[in-house]
Amino acid sequence: MIWPQQVDRRAACAGFTLLEMIIVLVILGLVVAIAASRGPVRSHRLEVRGIVSAVSEALRGARARAIAANRPVLVAVNGEHRWIAVEGGPTIALPAGMDLEAAAGAVGRPEKQLVGLRFAPDGSSTGARILFADGDRRVLIGVDWLTGRVSTANVP
Repeated sequence: MIWPQQVDRRAACAGFTLLEMIIVLVILGLVVAIAASRGPVRSHRLEVRGIVSAVSEALRGARARAIAANRPVLVAVNGEHRWIAVEGGPTIALPAGMDLEAAAGAVGRPEKQLVGLRFAPDGSSTGARILFADGDRRVLIGVDWLTGRVSTANVP
C-alpha cells in the first residue's frame, strides 16, 4: 500500500526544475551561436566546377548562336582581370583567388592578356585553351579549331 506522504514525494521529484531548463537553453543557444558564426559552408572544388561549367555552356552557346545566326560570334578572355565575355551573351567574372590563362589557336602560348576566340557560322572556331587554377586544382577548357567542340579536362 502507498501512503499519502510517498505520493507527494514522487510527484515532487517528477519533471525538471526551472534552473535545469535554463541551463539547457543556454547551452543550446551557445551551440547555435557558434554554428552560425562560422558563416555559410563553401566548397572551393564545387566553386571551380561551377565556373568551368558556366564558361563551357557560354562557349557552347556562342557556337550555337554563330550557327543559328549564320554570322561569326566573338568571345574575349581576359586573364589579367579574370573575366570572359561572349558577344551577345554573358560576361563571367571569376571569383577572387581563381587564376585564368588563355591561349588562342592550336599552338598558342598561354597569356594573361586579352585573348580572342571566334566561332564561325559553319561551327568551326579559331581554337583556344583556357586554363583555370584555384590552388592545387587546375581545369582546362579546350575549343577545337575544326569542329568548335568544347571539352574540359582536369590537369595534374
